[in-house]
Parts: sequence; C-alpha cells; structure tokens
Amino acid sequence: QVQLVESGGGLVQPGGSLTLSCTTSASIFRIYTMGWYRQAPGKQRELVASIADGGTTNYADSVKGRFTISRDNAKNMGYLQMNSLKPEDTAVYYCNADLRQSMIAKRDNYWGQGTQVTVSS
Repeated sequence: QVQLVESGGGLVQPGGSLTLSCTTSASIFRIYTMGWYRQAPGKQRELVASIADGGTTNYADSVKGRFTISRDNAKNMGYLQMNSLKPEDTAVYYCNADLRQSMIAKRDNYWGQGTQVTVSS
C-alpha cells in the first residue's frame, strides 16, 4: 500500500520561509500529478499548487509569486517552497498524488497525513 509522507512543517514568523517535502513509502512506477492542498480550521480543504509529470504548474491566486512547487521524478518526491509567509497561510498542508504503483496497477489517487504550518509572531 502506497503512503505519502510530508515533512518540513513548523512554526515560522510572518515573512519567513518553509519548504515542505513529500515522499512515497513504496516503489512507484509513475507519478502523474502531484499537488499540495491545505485546510485551515473551520475551512474546506483547498488546492495550493499542483504540478503535472510534464512540469506544468498551477497555483492558487493567494500563493502566486510566493510559493513554488517542484518535483524530482527520479526520487518520486515533491516539494513546496513557501516564501513571504502570512498568518493566513496557517493550515495543515497535505500532499496528494495521482500515481500508478506498477506497470499493471491501475492509476489511483493518494493523500498524505498532513503537516502543520503555523505562521505567527
């Protein structure tokens, strides 16, 4: 069973930076789209950024120019570089991946367990 594991969350002051990482717990045949979502208390989970296997990226308007999503296909890892963080960026951040575990496996969607990001002075 594939698991996605996030790391890199924590407490940071406004204006600071953090880099989140997402890794897979098992060997993966191919990752199609990787994405980062976040959910703040009392709010719905929202897409922050996504990156297709060809490198095309998509960002929420609220993070454009501040966050950068990237991936390392050789390592099956994804990253979210977050700069100029604001208190409203405080949320649990989740990694999401659309992937196929083996050549014969079906394509499926997976979530990580989430990592807390708190932006506060």
